[in-house]
Amino acid sequence: MSLSIAIIGTGPSALYAADGILKKAPEARIDLIDRLPTPYGLVRFGVAPDHLGTKNVTRQFDKTFEKENVRLFGNLTVGHDITIEELKSRYDAVLLATGAQQDKTLGIEGEDLEGIYGSAAFVGWYNGHPDRFAKNPIAEHTRQAVVIGNGNVSIDISRLLIKEESELAESDICAHARKAILEAGIQNVYLAGRRGPLEASFTPPELRELGKLEKAVPVIENADIPDALPDSIDTSIPSGRVTAKNMEIMRSFADLEADKAERKIHLLFHASPVAFLGDRHVTAVRFEKTAIDDEGRAVGTGEFFEIPADLVVTAIGYRSRPIEGIPFDEKRGNFPNNDGHIEDNLYVVGWGKRGPSGTIPTNRADSFQVANKLLDDLAGQDSEKGGPDAFDSLIRDKGLSPTSFSDWKTIERAEEQNATAPAPREKFTSIQDMLALLN
Repeated sequence: MSLSIAIIGTGPSALYAADGILKKAPEARIDLIDRLPTPYGLVRFGVAPDHLGTKNVTRQFDKTFEKENVRLFGNLTVGHDITIEELKSRYDAVLLATGAQQDKTLGIEGEDLEGIYGSAAFVGWYNGHPDRFAKNPIAEHTRQAVVIGNGNVSIDISRLLIKEESELAESDICAHARKAILEAGIQNVYLAGRRGPLEASFTPPELRELGKLEKAVPVIENADIPDALPDSIDTSIPSGRVTAKNMEIMRSFADLEADKAERKIHLLFHASPVAFLGDRHVTAVRFEKTAIDDEGRAVGTGEFFEIPADLVVTAIGYRSRPIEGIPFDEKRGNFPNNDGHIEDNLYVVGWGKRGPSGTIPTNRADSFQVANKLLDDLAGQDSEKGGPDAFDSLIRDKGLSPTSFSDWKTIERAEEQNATAPAPREKFTSIQDMLALLN
């Protein structure tokens, strides 16, 4: 009997893992399970809505789902509708690919004020995640925003907050978010990080986009961009080349006419948030100026300053969500594992394995590595479990009605038909509306 594998999650790590398994075991039977009716996880709900080229990876993922021995079970929650033990007893291996969905917190004074959001919540809101739609985070009076973090997510958020209507037209940002952003008319976004320009973890394509906005201009604050890189930066390795390119891009920002710009994105370096100020709603962020010590750490200088803010988004990283029946490291926010292996016939891949780092291509290499380990571990073993047939019986016995890949394509077509050109789609933000479409 062919190997049977259940994958929990349908984002990039999950689909790359499925692809890696099928390359070496083409007869394997794979069921992918997602708590939402829609697949593709991070690609659908995490990638910036104006990065449509990145989202095109779903065309490759579609081909995996179109294989006869691969199935999608959407609208099915592991830990609620079905348990890990029920899966482990039916499949030769179970692979977690649930990502990291929860925002890390700063743990500073005032973090519970209104108007402060983690990036997972905020990005999910403008990308139409059903869990994030209910509350509009951008109040009508919002004129100045502070985004905390020195990575690509913070750049994406800052860029989208200050774009013009014409710049959002071709994106798949949800209508509710587009309306809120445009009506607010944010004039200034402060993109703040503890470290300096040399230490920022931006990638050049994302950083370069800040210099190509219609009416907004990036301005370097609180730091000088060096004309030459320090000897400690090795440009013979990829990370050094990225830093060199970032410095080149930042130097080019000085040529832009910031004084004539209607809106600005202020790149604020050497700024560590120490408190959020306000009564009920945030009104400002208090920062401590930092310096980089001999070991490359950002350390406080004892000098403080404040930036007024109507909206704050923290983009400081993510944690995985625990699943009942699986060991979980509360401190690290992921599933303890040995190169992807958790315990007997249970594996993990992606951000749940190594933490929230890397890009979609990074997930591919990681997923292939775990897929190979899984297959090596199962080599020579006869499949003695019921696999998909036993899972189908379980679903029937429980009276569950999961969605299929065909159902997803029905939802996708409706989203495309609901779009206003040139936008490619208008997402459903309600699970109930999606399911109603299928009845």
